[in-house]
Amino acid sequence: MGKVLVLNASYEPLNITSWRRAIVLLLKGKAEQLEHNGRYIYTDLALPTVIRLRHYVRVPYKEIPLTRRNILDRDNHTCQYCGYVGPDLTLDHVLPRSRGGGETWENLVAACVRCNVKKGNRTPKEADMPLARSPRKPYSSLYFEVRKHLRSGMHQEWQKYVIGIGNPSN
Repeated sequence: MGKVLVLNASYEPLNITSWRRAIVLLLKGKAEQLEHNGRYIYTDLALPTVIRLRHYVRVPYKEIPLTRRNILDRDNHTCQYCGYVGPDLTLDHVLPRSRGGGETWENLVAACVRCNVKKGNRTPKEADMPLARSPRKPYSSLYFEVRKHLRSGMHQEWQKYVIGIGNPSN
């Protein structure tokens, strides 16, 4: 039937759960419903799509691994220079390694082979190849899962509760 975005009492996204688990949290009074999809389980109980916990839950910080897959996911498998979408993407260092650029979220972007070769050992400004979006580190590991749901066209109501994702089609 669908997934439900769970927010902490502070409105921070915590996780995505099943609608059954969300209903249990609502019935036990541990959460409140913020959004629903217009479908009903009972006459007075709408199927939730976003719930908020009534009490704050402390969550330990979890580092997001800097991997090729995560960079490509963050950049929506799209060349950040020309917009190419396809299987032959590489990773490009915005500030080239030979000029002191490191392996960081803020310095790596998805690029097609053609743009990567064209840019060469230059910065995007020097190569006159502006980036579609400035690269940055995702705020949480939930970022990738939420993006996947938003890209599928489902759960667009989640957008207003998730900071830093922007338009998922970009």
